[in-house]
Amino acid sequence: MFPYKDDNPSNTFPLVTIAIIVLNIVVFILQMLSGTDGRQIVYAYGAIPYNIITMQTSPTQPIHPALTLFTSMFMHGGLFHIFGNMLYLWIFGNNIEDRLGHFRFILFYLFCGIAAAVSHALIAPSSTVPMIGASGAISGVLGAYLLLFPYARIHTLIFLGFFVQTIQIPALIVIGFWAIIQVVSGLTAQGIRNQGGIAWFAHVGGFIAGLITIKLWQPRRSKSW
Repeated sequence: MFPYKDDNPSNTFPLVTIAIIVLNIVVFILQMLSGTDGRQIVYAYGAIPYNIITMQTSPTQPIHPALTLFTSMFMHGGLFHIFGNMLYLWIFGNNIEDRLGHFRFILFYLFCGIAAAVSHALIAPSSTVPMIGASGAISGVLGAYLLLFPYARIHTLIFLGFFVQTIQIPALIVIGFWAIIQVVSGLTAQGIRNQGGIAWFAHVGGFIAGLITIKLWQPRRSKSW
C-alpha cells in the first residue's frame, strides 16, 4: 500500500509544510556534499538515546544532547529515507497546518519530533546508536490527521504481483494499517540492541503524541451569538 495524495483540500497555502520539506532537502544535500564521513555527521548531530537519558555529552558530539532532539529530525540516512518522509509530510501536513495555523503547526511538529526521540530513548536507554530522520515528527502529523480527518480519501497504489491498482481508501484504514505495522515491527525488533535500523517506537511515540494532543493545539473558535 503506497499513498501518494489525498482528496482533502486545504484553505490556506501550506507555507510551513513546504518550508520544512525544503529545509530537510537542503540539509540532506549538505550532508551529501560535506566531504566527510557520513557516519561522523550522524553521530555528531543524531539523537543518541544514552546521551539523551543521561544528558551527558560525548567526544563525538559537539553540541549538547538536548539540541540533538532538534537537529536529528532534519537529517536523513539516504535518498529513499528522505523521499518517503517528505512524501508523507506533503500528503498529510498541509491539512494539519491549515487546521492549526502556521505558527501552531511549527510548534506541534517540533513537539511530536521531540516526543518521538524521547520515546525511542526510553525504550532503548543504553543504546549508543544515533537516531535521525523526520519520521517521528511526521508520525505525529499522521496521528493528528487520523483523528481530524478519518474519512478523507487517500489515493493509494496497491501492488498485486506485476499489476498496480490505484484505489481511494479512507485515512482511517491507511493510517491505521501504518500504525499497526509500527507497533508490530517495534515489538518484533525489541530483541535487537545497539544495531542500526528503524526506530519503530519513535514512530509510535510521535504518533501517539499527535493523536492525543492535536485537540489541545487547535485554536479556539469564537462563539457566534
